[in-house]
Amino acid sequence: MNWLTFLTRPYWRYSLSLLSGLALVFAYAPFNQGWLAPLLIASWLLMLVRAQTQRQALATGFAFGFGWFGAGVSWVFVSIDQFGGLPLIFSVLLMVVLWAYLALFPMLAAWLWFRSRRWLSGMSLFVLPLLWLISEFLRGWLFTGFPWLSLGYSQTSTVMGNMAPHVGEIGLSLLVMLSAIGFALTLLRKQVQWLLVPLICYAMGVVAPYFNPMQPTGETVNVALVQGNVSLDVKWEPSRQWINLVKYMDLARPYYDHDLVIWPESAITAIEPHATEALQEIDKAAAANDTAVITGIIDLKESNNGYYNSIIVLGQQPDSGYQYAADNRYEKHQLLPIGEFVPFESLLRPLAPLFNLPMSSFQRGSYRQPNLQANGYQLAANICYEVAFPRQIAASVDEQTQLLLTISNDSWFGDSHGPHQHMEIARMRAMELGRPMLRSTNNGVTGMVDERGRWITHIPQFEANVASAHVSLVEGKTWFRRTGEWPAWISAMLLAFATLRKSGRNAAENYKSR
Repeated sequence: MNWLTFLTRPYWRYSLSLLSGLALVFAYAPFNQGWLAPLLIASWLLMLVRAQTQRQALATGFAFGFGWFGAGVSWVFVSIDQFGGLPLIFSVLLMVVLWAYLALFPMLAAWLWFRSRRWLSGMSLFVLPLLWLISEFLRGWLFTGFPWLSLGYSQTSTVMGNMAPHVGEIGLSLLVMLSAIGFALTLLRKQVQWLLVPLICYAMGVVAPYFNPMQPTGETVNVALVQGNVSLDVKWEPSRQWINLVKYMDLARPYYDHDLVIWPESAITAIEPHATEALQEIDKAAAANDTAVITGIIDLKESNNGYYNSIIVLGQQPDSGYQYAADNRYEKHQLLPIGEFVPFESLLRPLAPLFNLPMSSFQRGSYRQPNLQANGYQLAANICYEVAFPRQIAASVDEQTQLLLTISNDSWFGDSHGPHQHMEIARMRAMELGRPMLRSTNNGVTGMVDERGRWITHIPQFEANVASAHVSLVEGKTWFRRTGEWPAWISAMLLAFATLRKSGRNAAENYKSR
């Protein structure tokens, strides 16, 4: 009796699919066991191929996705529970709805694969990578998108992750899926030659650094990242605005001998038009010390009475002195649902404090914005959640970009794995685009990584401190920056086409043999 036959029993298949999805959380930060990802995907494939009806395929995909996101984004519950103002039962129900929604996308890929299998040969699994990329694209696009936990991020700290500068996170997702198919076919066919597929994928990671086009310029920039560790309980209280500002000024002052001093998202909680006097004082102090202070702040424009989550530059910059509404700024484009804008707000805001959080009525900045210019350096900036959108980040990187900058406030998620996953995503952007990444947050994870995603320095979470380091600048273009996501899509399409062609040949040979 084949030991895999028990997987034809729906109870076992759905249970093991759920467990495979749950275990996938260990492939990501802070656990960093990326080697698990292909094995866990392979175990799910073993269950998917045993599906005998569309309903079973749907359930197998949904169970895997529910486990994957149930464990992977469980950190969202921290913010809902602590700041949502809902009874526990409703907080749990809201999380279940979120997990169920996200599980629809792997379910879609599983269903499309099952529907196509009838026209394919025994190689049908090689169509799944294309279907997977389609479903993941939809997850990152529908309702403004939620591209968190894509498979490629699991490889940020692995050998396979060395391919990121060449193929990007989307290409790593494809390699993980191909490796999983190789493992699955080894068991299904009882043919060890299928292990060549994951071996080739890992071998590509081994040799990839030798073909990295990035070269050091020999120039370094001295950077200080300030982590204020201001409690959310008092952060937005009007009476604390100037106390919080003084805290950041005191932390930063000893580092005014650095080229760049960077504060986190909304470090200054006073609305920018109401804080111009204090900003001009910081600007003068920074300029007098030949440094630039980059900080997050909330802007309120009179033109449309709209709030903008912004980054401004004080001190050394092209313009002479800080001026309100100067062009040398960044305004967040990709807003976080509920946290920064509320869909159907006239209906949802009255229901619970969750839908009426501080600063949850932002306007969007432009999709593509110029680099920030600070003390002679050019930085491609983004804020918080935006770093998970690779196409938007890449759109703001040009020939003059020297550094990547992301600022955030992950205090909403406490001591969970969410902030670590967030930093993992930031590291991937550095690897894809071949530029060092500077990340300043309110309470962690604050740190700097080089163009290969390797740590330069970081600050422990939940302490007020400053990270200081010399960051080496590089020049050149990664292959991913040259080509974007197209090589991954074309490769997945070619795999699907080859499978369809082989299936057509087999069907023709069977017809002739009759």
